[in-house]
Amino acid sequence: MFQGSIPALVTPFKDGELDLVTLKKLVDWHVEQGSSALVPVGTTGESPTLSLREHEIVVEEVVKFAAGRIPVIAGAGANNTKEGIRLIKHAEEVGADAALVVTPYYNKPTQRGLIAHFTAMHDASTLPIIIYNIPPRSVIDMMPETMGELSKLPRIVGVKDATAKLDRVALQRMTCGPDFVQLSGEDGTAVGFNAMGGRGCISVTANVAPKLCAEMQAATLKGDYETALTYQDRLMPLHEAIFTEPGLCGAKFAMSELGLCSDEVRLPLMTLTDETKEKVRAGMRHAGLLN
Repeated sequence: MFQGSIPALVTPFKDGELDLVTLKKLVDWHVEQGSSALVPVGTTGESPTLSLREHEIVVEEVVKFAAGRIPVIAGAGANNTKEGIRLIKHAEEVGADAALVVTPYYNKPTQRGLIAHFTAMHDASTLPIIIYNIPPRSVIDMMPETMGELSKLPRIVGVKDATAKLDRVALQRMTCGPDFVQLSGEDGTAVGFNAMGGRGCISVTANVAPKLCAEMQAATLKGDYETALTYQDRLMPLHEAIFTEPGLCGAKFAMSELGLCSDEVRLPLMTLTDETKEKVRAGMRHAGLLN
């Protein structure tokens, strides 16, 4: 259903406002570069600092700009189930192909609470749902057994796994079955993730190097890990550099170096320090993106 290289799309700004002209250019570029799908308004899309209406506008516009050329997996996560239901209903109304729903952050529900939250989200629309499990940000960790229970629901179809624990792929195959779509949420371990049974990566680096990330993912899906490793060797310094400071800040700076968008972010995030900028440039040069 969903596989390959899927950029967690940045949200471009101009003077503090949404830059929809640039957003369209980015969508077109990702289609041309071979990205498999797009995820607007995830964490990399600065969803925490967008208003609800801005969130909805970005989803609407990305769906419109993609125009059916590649799937759109709309960010629809919230730590408030009622708000999450609003977001997933809106995503369905405007034509998104699926929703990415993060485990509720900050209020730390139990595993029983996770089941109740995701069941309510599932029942609120007909969109396929990809669970986003990212304990470093949300504090809670959805256990494989919990995911197995949720996978019994017909529209809970996969996971974006950002635990960085490669054994989770095998454990989730045990509880959810081999057809449950497992996507990495960690660029640095994406090749190993697929070797364990994953099908792709919802990627930050793919904002900067979509063609390289798409070709790397394609190699893993063909079982050609020798080729995939040559791509990962090129990309690894860039992965590390982008995440020296918050990843979306690194990605936006790298994109600004390529003339794709501004590096503008919203507080409390800030643009990169000069030292980190040079590290990102070095990673880009190593990947062959800059001379």
